Amino acid sequence: MEQQAAQNTPTERMRIKADKGQEPMRIDKFLMNRVEGATRNKIQQALEDGFITVNGAVVKPNYKVRMGDEIIILETRKAESQEIIPEELPLDIVYEDEALMVINKPAGMVVHPGCGNYSGTLVNALAWKLQQDDPEVDIADIENELPRVGLVHRIDKDTTGLILIAKTEDAMSRLAAQFKRHTVHRRYVALAWGDMEADEGTIIANIGRHQRFRKIMAAYPEGEHGKHAITHYKVLERFGYVTLVELQLETGRTHQIRVHMQSIGHPLFGDATYGGDRIVKGTIFSKYKQFVDNCFQLLPRQALHAKELGFVHPVTHERMHFDSELPADMQAVIEKWRGYVKGKGIG
Repeated sequence: MEQQAAQNTPTERMRIKADKGQEPMRIDKFLMNRVEGATRNKIQQALEDGFITVNGAVVKPNYKVRMGDEIIILETRKAESQEIIPEELPLDIVYEDEALMVINKPAGMVVHPGCGNYSGTLVNALAWKLQQDDPEVDIADIENELPRVGLVHRIDKDTTGLILIAKTEDAMSRLAAQFKRHTVHRRYVALAWGDMEADEGTIIANIGRHQRFRKIMAAYPEGEHGKHAITHYKVLERFGYVTLVELQLETGRTHQIRVHMQSIGHPLFGDATYGGDRIVKGTIFSKYKQFVDNCFQLLPRQALHAKELGFVHPVTHERMHFDSELPADMQAVIEKWRGYVKGKGIG
């Protein structure tokens, strides 16, 4: 574990100090002239992810380099082995044809190997399935194809629900275009802390790396950092101290729902990363604390499920729509809250 952590710790790749005669110049343009093989897109992404600092601080792509500025470029050392090992893991395949698959992902399954998760992932399971479907296929071909063809989008390790997999390069290209145009229907169901004031609404706030804690994301309502993100929500049921909501994504940023809900004071129930794994609402007395702790034991993760997925089939052009039931752990906690509210006369 210590070795894996070291492999993913940012290390200094390059240090540049602007000359005394340096005229003000956008940092992306400045670095394109100084770093071999660099492109504007790569530089802007590195700036967004916090891997480039100026005088010790993270800056935006439009920052203008001036004489005396010290620029440090960081990089994450890659794991020694990037080999994708096929593993016989259960896959709940909701739909499959020659172009694509729709899979109902369980909690605890990482989508893609990396960051200390090099086995037991969805990609490992897909590699196994591809080998079984075509015993003649070479594992090297699978390794080359999966990162490029397979994953159209992702959901977090502890988020359950529907995920779309492309099986051909053409399908990948066409489906990715739909995600880029925001025409893919994605509806989530979540249990959030607090009694939400409005029955429905829209959260608009940029999402980017946290300025201090680089492993997590943060919301920037003023748009000073991150990428544009929009989440629509609607209340399904109120339990006094928590609210059952449906959420529809208009954009698809990392941890978007979790970060947006935290930003409006309603972190997802059980979300350890964004403050939902403790009592956020409700009077802390022994019986209530015990009740909440029991819920956390039943659902030791964020209460978030990707329930609906809709898109246009890349080959037949048919409108496809899929719906998945809430997982047992999440349904059990919802039922417990229903019972608690009924017993306390809340709501």
